[in-house]
Amino acid sequence: MNISILGGRLIDPASGTDAPLDLHIHAQQIVAIGAPPEGFEAHETIDASGRIVCPGLVDIAASLREPGSGAKGDLASETRAAARGGITTLVCTPDTDPVIDTPAVIELIHRTARKLRRSRVLTAAALTRGLDGEQLANMAALQAAGAVALSNAGRPLANTLVERRALEYAATFGLTVILRPEDRHLRAGGCAHEGAVSTRLGLPGIPSAAETVAVARDLALAEHTGARLHFHAL
Repeated sequence: MNISILGGRLIDPASGTDAPLDLHIHAQQIVAIGAPPEGFEAHETIDASGRIVCPGLVDIAASLREPGSGAKGDLASETRAAARGGITTLVCTPDTDPVIDTPAVIELIHRTARKLRRSRVLTAAALTRGLDGEQLANMAALQAAGAVALSNAGRPLANTLVERRALEYAATFGLTVILRPEDRHLRAGGCAHEGAVSTRLGLPGIPSAAETVAVARDLALAEHTGARLHFHAL
């Protein structure tokens, strides 16, 4: 089947393209950008005027409701919404119920997502068991089950020794660790950026040092262990 997507703003980070260009597809493969190839006849034409045409987007921190909170949403509704928004790959954070700290939970999520045949769902497995920040998860088993990264979800690690051991362990498997850098003692129950606005509103402030101190610590440990880090929610 031949498809022509016409009049859209074509963005391709790989080639640096950002321009109004047409896109022509044959048998699910892009065959031309701009003018159609000789002899090409479109069976379907899509008017993309005022829209962006780009490679599928990737959400690397998708908090999915399944398993555990099916009343609020499930993989079917969430992958459908993602696909409609141009997000073709989701990386599920491990704060589901149960936590993604066993191969069985990973296999359940992947099996359900494959049956739906919508956006692809990958998993970032738990860095620590139950996301407790103390006991390391079985990273070898989680990687074998299909985990593409490790994360403690939105829960910063307070124990620096545990973080060091976790990064050393992850580095042996070549797994990227996704961390939310925050010193919870400096945060001290704050709920807004510390400054004039939080003071005027009477809100407990979070100093910027709560983040920068944690980033410095995490970078030092990453250099020491050779682990790959990605900072989440900076």
